Amino acid sequence: MSTSLQPGAPGSPGSPGSPAAPPRTPIVKVVFASLIGTAVEWYDFFLYGSAAALVFGTLFFPESDPVTGTLLAFGTYALGFVARPLGGVVFGHYGDKVGRKKMLVLSLVLMGAATVAIGLLPTYATVGVAAPLLLLTCRLVQGFAVGGEWGGAVLMAAEHGKDEHRGFWSSWTQAGVALGNLLATAVLWILALVQSDETFEAWGWRIPFVLSAVLVLIGLWVRLSIEESPVFAEARREREAQQAEGGKEQLPILEVIRLYPREVAVAMGMRMAENISYYIFTVISITYLVEYAGGDRGPILQALLVGSVVHFFVIPAFGAWSDRIGRRPLYLVGAVGVAVWSFFFFDLVESGSQGLIILAVVVGLTLHALMYAPQAAFFSELFGTSVRYTGASVGYQLASIFAGALAPIIALRLLGDVEDGNTTAVALYVTVASVITIVSVVLARETARSSLRHDRALD
Repeated sequence: MSTSLQPGAPGSPGSPGSPAAPPRTPIVKVVFASLIGTAVEWYDFFLYGSAAALVFGTLFFPESDPVTGTLLAFGTYALGFVARPLGGVVFGHYGDKVGRKKMLVLSLVLMGAATVAIGLLPTYATVGVAAPLLLLTCRLVQGFAVGGEWGGAVLMAAEHGKDEHRGFWSSWTQAGVALGNLLATAVLWILALVQSDETFEAWGWRIPFVLSAVLVLIGLWVRLSIEESPVFAEARREREAQQAEGGKEQLPILEVIRLYPREVAVAMGMRMAENISYYIFTVISITYLVEYAGGDRGPILQALLVGSVVHFFVIPAFGAWSDRIGRRPLYLVGAVGVAVWSFFFFDLVESGSQGLIILAVVVGLTLHALMYAPQAAFFSELFGTSVRYTGASVGYQLASIFAGALAPIIALRLLGDVEDGNTTAVALYVTVASVITIVSVVLARETARSSLRHDRALD
């Protein structure tokens, strides 16, 4: 581990002759900026997943049967995940070069523009095959923006906070994902209460996409008011000093491949159970209840609403807990838990009982939070400062292609015939993902309370 960025080193705050450091933004304000911006971006992203499950198959792929149309809609949903690693590399590159803050503002603008555009798109009935192509384009922009969002938001919180509380502060960014899902589900649930299915399918589905513009403006206002990460600013000064002495500048993505291949692989493996289980418990649950169990969308949306509230509050609680007992123990319990719960989940959803449906979602999301809460700090601590945005983003987003992107498609294929859905096969799918995650966590080193002022690229 390099000690070049430890307090007291030349160029670090408090060292003789170092330039006066800019005023630091209070950690609560930084965390709120990460939380609200992430909530806005994931409101947009999750809204697409819910709409894909509910109406996109009919509106954009009407010549297919209902299940095939939904599969095609999830195909465009999955392609958004394919764009995420590219967004992670591009935003990570510039985030490691020019700063975290600028990239966070840009990612929010891109996401907002793409989401509002979806709400204004013509359907297949109006423009034919151009409609799904336009939908796909907007989805790719969404994926690209989200690919750059997560790493920057997490690092702003992680690099401003103290080492001993990093799990807690960083986990609020993860809670922003739950808040985004909560907002998306709440809007859809309200529309389900006040609109008929026909009205919702005709034009009501557009409302939550257009409303995204208001949330984007709020997010921008908050994010523009914070300062750059102090840890990044220190690393940039040292990198510039090295270059002034003849040091060669390297591309962050090449440095990640050269210096941190094991960390990228570990991060990807740790994502599998977390990412796959989340989309089973949130997106596939909607499709299963409506298409396979023949129920209305209202009960599952209400359950997801309650589950998202619980998810939002338990994430920071588990994040704080990870500061005390470590990241690895919580992650392992969560990985085992989602595998076991997946064998009970669909029976509870199919029961028709509102209480049991809520129980299925709440327990599933709570177990998911055991992995998701410590993940932000965990991934941040794996990589050095000058490549941290790129490394964390690539590890996180590259896994999404194999996990969250394919999870709805694979799950629907495994469920099979709507008359007799094979839920055991889906549970086994989650179990395989959990085994991969457990092995990855075992291979990872414990990083709780470690300093972020380390950088192999500057050794």
